[in-house]
Amino acid sequence: MVDNNPSPEMVLDYLRAEQQSVLRQLSSPIDPSDVFRYGACIGTSIKVHSTLPRAMEHARTLINDIARNKRSVATGTVILADSMTQSKGRFSRSWHAPDGGVWGCLIHGNNLLPESRHFIPMATGVACCETVRQYVGDAATLRWVNDVLVSGQKLAGFLVESYTEPIHSEEFTLVGFGININNSSFPKELAGLALSLKQFLRHSIDLSDFTARFLAKLAWNFGLLYHEEAKHLKGDGYSGQDGEHFILSRWKQLSDTIGQDVVYGFDVMTAPQYAGYACGVDESGGLVIQLPDGYKKTEYSGEVRYQTR
Repeated sequence: MVDNNPSPEMVLDYLRAEQQSVLRQLSSPIDPSDVFRYGACIGTSIKVHSTLPRAMEHARTLINDIARNKRSVATGTVILADSMTQSKGRFSRSWHAPDGGVWGCLIHGNNLLPESRHFIPMATGVACCETVRQYVGDAATLRWVNDVLVSGQKLAGFLVESYTEPIHSEEFTLVGFGININNSSFPKELAGLALSLKQFLRHSIDLSDFTARFLAKLAWNFGLLYHEEAKHLKGDGYSGQDGEHFILSRWKQLSDTIGQDVVYGFDVMTAPQYAGYACGVDESGGLVIQLPDGYKKTEYSGEVRYQTR
């Protein structure tokens, strides 16, 4: 029996609630019916496991097995595991994934334009941060590009990868997620760096309910990617502030990265490359970092850590 077992109906109920919330905002720049329609596929199939080695590797195996039977895995399929034994985050770093967290992977058919796919990492982080804020308010923030922090400690991280199955060459985007919820012990190397919701709130929360809320937010934000793409292709621009992409506008509202002194690296924990001042993000979500000599660099991959002044 698994502990984290949200139903597709739970996800759809929360997605409908999101739609109704936007409908009540008479001045909303987006069409909530379109967003709902575009995103509703996410979470319609949820496969739960008591334990897995790695969710993303399981996703690749599932895609290939279904392709051998001359079918395609349903886009929006979600894989969940109560625990994972070989979980990895970015740059092949181990991710501690015991019972009590939300560990898994979203399989999404790769049918967005490249310009829209740039925003998938941001959309994922926004979805999680919005969910966590339902529990902790403004204590949850985003660190570029999609680390979710609560009071400065990391609560969630994501890994976005492209995958082309070898039989029919169908392309997918895999979104791996790890969110610390009711787990409360971490390896020594993460002491003071990682945090769970249970530790912050001082009580456990319903794991399946949190996951359903998160998947609904993920569905909504993926729906926004399609909404913005369709609007832009019609020549109507984007819906965000000053005509920018709506996901980018929302990310700016949730993130505290801009204005921070940062250390940047492709794998900043083991190979920091340079320090600078995070002075903005460009129209594609790239982080603009000003170096001490005034020169500005824009990074589209890698990661940052904040420096104390």
